Amino acid sequence: MPRPIWSGSIAFGLVNIPIKLFSAIEETSIDFDMLDKNGFSNIKYKRVNEDTGKEVVWADIVKGYKLDGRYIVLDNKDFEKAAPEKTKRIDIVSFVKEKEIDPIYYDTTYYLGPDKKDQKTYALLRDAMKKTGMVGLGTYVLRNKEHVGVIKVYKNALVLNKNNRLQANWVYSF
Repeated sequence: MPRPIWSGSIAFGLVNIPIKLFSAIEETSIDFDMLDKNGFSNIKYKRVNEDTGKEVVWADIVKGYKLDGRYIVLDNKDFEKAAPEKTKRIDIVSFVKEKEIDPIYYDTTYYLGPDKKDQKTYALLRDAMKKTGMVGLGTYVLRNKEHVGVIKVYKNALVLNKNNRLQANWVYSF
């Protein structure tokens, strides 16, 4: 059995269902290296200062955002302040009819497996959603980024369809 990529819970109201998140797809590709055709030595990338042409070591590199022709430099503390609150929950904001959400909004699919501790509650939610044709619309944090997702029934399991196009505040206006 594959290893889960995330463990947490589905939460709505006073209900909290422990789950494990599994990737539903596996992407594969061939990773090519760039080589010098004379001797097949690896080609390396260097971080070079655009003005001086000199190589810059990682310790001297900062992150900046260009605004009105000037850079605003950000440090790790700035990124920590801006990061979403890390939770181990998929917070369902509302339940809607599945046909009300166009599948064009779905990006990546994950399987939601029940935690061994609470398989009955998982099955109750799955069966209720299947019977009513409803899906759960919610938000969650994965890899330090807040996402919008739709929990729906697929065959005999719950799946989470991640959406990269919609903002998290969109679900609250649904």
